Parts: sequence; structure tokens; C-alpha cells
Amino acid sequence: MHSDHTGHDHHIHSDHTGHDHHIHSGHTGDEHHNHVGHEHGGGHDKHHGHSIVEFRERFWISLALTIPISYLSMMIQMLFGYEVNFPGDTFLLFLLSTIVFFYGGKPFLLGAWSEIKEKAPGMMLLISLAIVTAYVYSTLTAFFIEGSDFYFELATLIVIMLLGHWIEMKSIMGASKALEELIKLMPKEAHKLDATGNIVDVSVEDLKPGDQILVKPGEKIPLDGKIFEGHSTVDESMLTGESVPVEKTMGMEAIGGAINGEGILKINVSKTGSDTYLAQVIQLVSDAEKTKSKAQGFADTAAKWLFYVAIVAGVITLAYWWTTGDFDTALERMVTVLIIACPHALGLATPLVTSRSTSIAAKNGLLLRNRTSFESAFRINRIVFDKTGTLTEGNFGVTDIHPTEGISEEELLKLAYSVETQSEHPIAKGIVKEGKMRDLELYEVSNYQNLTGKGLVAKINGSEIAIVSPGVLRENSIPFDVETYEKLAQQGKTVIFVLKENALQGMIALADIIRESSYKVIKELNKLGIETVMMTGDNSRVANYVGEKLGMTKVIAEVLPHEKSNNVKALKEGGKKVAMVGDGVNDAPALAEADLGIAIGAGTDVAIETADVVLVNSNPVDILSTLKLSKASQIKMIQNLVWAAGYNIIAIPLAAGVLMGAGIVITPAIGAVIMSLSTIICAVNAQLLKID
Repeated sequence: MHSDHTGHDHHIHSDHTGHDHHIHSGHTGDEHHNHVGHEHGGGHDKHHGHSIVEFRERFWISLALTIPISYLSMMIQMLFGYEVNFPGDTFLLFLLSTIVFFYGGKPFLLGAWSEIKEKAPGMMLLISLAIVTAYVYSTLTAFFIEGSDFYFELATLIVIMLLGHWIEMKSIMGASKALEELIKLMPKEAHKLDATGNIVDVSVEDLKPGDQILVKPGEKIPLDGKIFEGHSTVDESMLTGESVPVEKTMGMEAIGGAINGEGILKINVSKTGSDTYLAQVIQLVSDAEKTKSKAQGFADTAAKWLFYVAIVAGVITLAYWWTTGDFDTALERMVTVLIIACPHALGLATPLVTSRSTSIAAKNGLLLRNRTSFESAFRINRIVFDKTGTLTEGNFGVTDIHPTEGISEEELLKLAYSVETQSEHPIAKGIVKEGKMRDLELYEVSNYQNLTGKGLVAKINGSEIAIVSPGVLRENSIPFDVETYEKLAQQGKTVIFVLKENALQGMIALADIIRESSYKVIKELNKLGIETVMMTGDNSRVANYVGEKLGMTKVIAEVLPHEKSNNVKALKEGGKKVAMVGDGVNDAPALAEADLGIAIGAGTDVAIETADVVLVNSNPVDILSTLKLSKASQIKMIQNLVWAAGYNIIAIPLAAGVLMGAGIVITPAIGAVIMSLSTIICAVNAQLLKID
């Protein structure tokens, strides 16, 4: 393990000055215009302006009309050996087919017009050319010229295209709508506490920041806020992916949409409307899905050219078969080419994966702010971690208790716990936390004094109890176990001493506790061959101890906040792809400099401009999930693009009739089935995406 530092004069704090802690300040969220639950519209239930319900209705009505069209069709009569002949049969066939053409074909005709206006010819224009050609020619043969009609092919083509788009839209919509479905389940009313503490049921829309609400057991939390009274466990699984219910108590944040457990919570509302966590997540998902990846840019260009390839192939096919055979065959081949060559699968190959991966990420507490950086995350080969609050919990915890002879470990902690309860210092909080965890009773404390830079002193049962740094012991020539103290200090721990009437009672060591999950993530990253670097403002002794314990590849210590981005830039030299994991506030410049900026420790504050990915659960293990999802997404995109491109290379010549001599003929209806299946295969493949 290598160790670097920038040469600044930092010293280990073994007195009450403790470590240098990051201060997590609040962010102002992006201002979104959609009001949660009311104005937010889905993107994926629309297709060229047509809803999934509309495609479904048009499909069933067109299918019903296609049954009599099939019965009246000359081709079906010949195939099954029956004959239909009555006055007006041709007109009836024309009438039913006209209804299917205009009613069932409307989404495609309007879509084609939009593509013409936008000068972006594509799938809808190709489908429309095919059905218009089939309809016009069939009408001419029915009333004016000799030839076979294509009414059966026209009707089945439209029915199959409607079915294909309906299935495809359902496939796309399933994942991306999941978060929006949560909004519908949000409570419409909340229990507001008035100035006298009485409960008044009001509409959630009427609540504003600063209002106080009460949440009963089993109810959904209506809005984001801070708990000011109560204790409960809260199920946030649908929002953050955290499978285990989270314990919530006074001073902690509550997320709107989470389900309250067995306790009663009183909450100060902090965010409403589009500022809430859930609304911001939905907006982020929507924004991420609109961001085009490099693969999507390639696919769009290919799809655009495919349109012209289809037109040219269709014209060549028509000309060839017309000169070598009859016009009916030539027209059928051309219509089949136009249908089968639709660039639909190619155009949707990457958006389908984008939609699915963004939704999976959000459900697992990974919020993707920069789609392009996320898609390149699998190339990362060096990850830089901030220490405090990222690899560690960011709070002091008791690690060692060493009582002197004649006093128990519990009694020593009880004395320190009783005195430190009066202090707000990070060291004091660590001792108080340990005392509460052990359920120790407090002594009655009097005459509390803060000895600036030295410690605390107070009276317990008439005796003077002092909590001091080692400097005080040296000044007063009070002997202590120097060997044990030095050993603890070498590990980067802060050591305090407890005196009773100037007699040493023992020492207590504290440290910024390393997260259990940090061990796992560093071990896994090392296995993957990804270099792990810890960058911290702490002194070399503390940094090296933590780095060695975790198994980091490299440690860079004593770095001032403004120097972090320069260090990241240096780590990118030699073509290294670098990710930076930090708290999103103090580490903002470094996150922006990195190839992939990952914000951790922000909790439900998702509006971190410099981060590419926000880890909502503040769990370093989610870094592995980010890298895995990025790689899996890339694989799915490549699979879909290869399939979509390969399908067109094979299908267009078959549709043109290159194997007609061998008896292999693709009718327009079969062409429509194949084209729809190619898109559905891409959609299903995208739905199979998951985090291993």
C-alpha cells in the first residue's frame, strides 16, 4: 500500500478537538414544474402521441373487422375452397377495409405526417407507405382495373402492427411506470397538528414547509420532513431499495411515500410538491431516459439511413418483379420490403435498455444524473474514496475501554457517560451513544465546567470527575499506561482519560468507525482488479491505519478540500478511468473532475449537480451495483443493436424474394409479424436486465 501526503502540518488529535469532520449542508433541489401526483405525466405510455389504451382499442376493433374481410377475401376463398358471391360483396369488402385503413391505420398515418413535418423519416412513414400502397392499389383493382386486391393483407398488416405496438408499449412501460404508480398510492390527506397540538385532517396539497404532521402506525408518510417526536421503524423499500425497515427517531429525516411501522411519528414538513424526494426521483428518471447515449446516437443514424435503404430496396424489388413477372407479385414484394425493413427495432434497441436500467437503478437507491457517464462506468479502473462519511460512518464510536485496577469497565463508561451528556462535542456524542446502547443509568451531575482545550469537569456524588486529554495528565504528572496509549494512538484513535479526585480511573478510545460495508466493497473491487485510493484531510497516521485495515491500494493523506480535484486529475494520467466517491458537498469539485462522480452521504437530497450517480442509501456496496448495472446495460444494448441490425441484413433480401425460387415466400402479413417480433424480442431482452 502506497502512502502520499501533501506536506501540510496536520497532527493527530488525542484531545477533545477530535477529527476533522465534514459538515453536511443542505442543498437546494432542482426546481421541477411537475406537481407530484397531479401534473406529472408518463413518457412511456405514449407512442407518437398515441396512448397504450388507444392502441389496444384500435387493435380489438380492427381485429373484429378483419374477420369478415378475411372471409370475403378471394385469396382465403381459394385457399379453403369456398366461394362467396352476392350483390355488393366487393363494395362491402371495400367498406370494411376502408374503416380498418382509416381507423386502425390512423396512428401510423398521423405518425408518418409528423415524421414528414419534422424531416425525420422513419418507421411510421415506411408503414404508411406500405398500407397506403396496398389500399390504393386494392381500391383500383376492386372498381377500375384488372388485378388482385390486397384488402386481406392490408387488414392483417394493420392488426398485427397495432398488436405489436401494444405489446411493445406494455413491455417498455412496465418498469418505468413503477415509480409513478407510487404517487397514485400516496395519501391524499394528512393529520396536521395545529398550534394547540390538536389533529386536523387536511389535504396533502394544502401542506407547506414548516407544518407539523402526525403519522399513525401503518400509515404512509405524506411528505418529506424531519421527525421531532416519536420512534418507529419505517419501510422505505419501494423508494430506496433498502429491504430492511429503517429505525427512525427524533432528528432523523422521513421520506414521503415510506410506510410507518409500529410507532407514532410527529414530523416537521420540509419539502412539498415537486421538491419531495419521490418527485425528484421521478424527474431524474425522466431526464435520464431522455439523455441520448453514444450507442443511441449511432442507432438513430443507422435507423435514418435504413429508411432510405428500404425505399431504394422497395423500388428495386418492384422494378425487378414487374419486369420478370406480374405487377401483383411485384407490388406484394415491395410492400413486404417496406414493412419488414422498418427501423423500429434499431431505433428502440438502446432506449428500451435505458428505460429499464434507469428504473432498476432508482428502485435500488441509485439515482442516475448523468446517463453518459453511467454507461461508461464499467470502464472504471481506479476509484478514489473520501474517508470521513464515505468509508467511515462520519461519527465517533467507542472502540476500547481500559479501566484501572479497582473499577469495572461499565463503571468507567458510566462516569464518562454521565459527564459527557452535558456536551455537544463529537467525542461526547460517541460516548453518550455507547452509554445509551448499553442502557446504562446516568449519575446525577452538578457543577459542570468546560475546560477549554483540556476537557470537562463535574461533580458526581460529591466527587470531582474530570474527562481530560493526555496533555492534562502530563502537566499534572499523573502516571498512565503510556504503552497502551501509544498503541491506540498509532491506530488513529482519540483517547480520553477519566479522573476521580485527580486519581486515574482509566482510558477510553474512540474512532470514526469504519463501515462494515466498506470492507466488502474494497475487497470486491480489489478482486476485480480496480485500484482503490483513499484521499483524506486526516493526518498520515490515521489515514494509513484505516487504509491498511481496509486493504486500499493507495492512501493520499493531509489533502485540503480545494486540492482534491487536482489529485483526481493527477490520478487520471496514463489513461486511467477514475471514479470519485464523496459526499457531494465538500467533494463537489473532485466529483466533477472525475470520469464518474458518485455522491454518498446525501441521503434523500438528490439534487447534487456535480454527481453523476447518487447513492441514496449511503452504502458503499452500492458502488458495486452501479458498476455491475453499467456493464449489464452495455451488454444488453450491444445484444439489441446486433439483433436489430442483423435482422435487417437477413430480412430485407428475404422480403424482396431472393429465395422465391426455393419456395420461401414472405407475405406482407408475415413480414409484419417478423417486424413486430424483432421489436418485441428487443423489448423482452431489455426486461431481462438485472443487477447480478
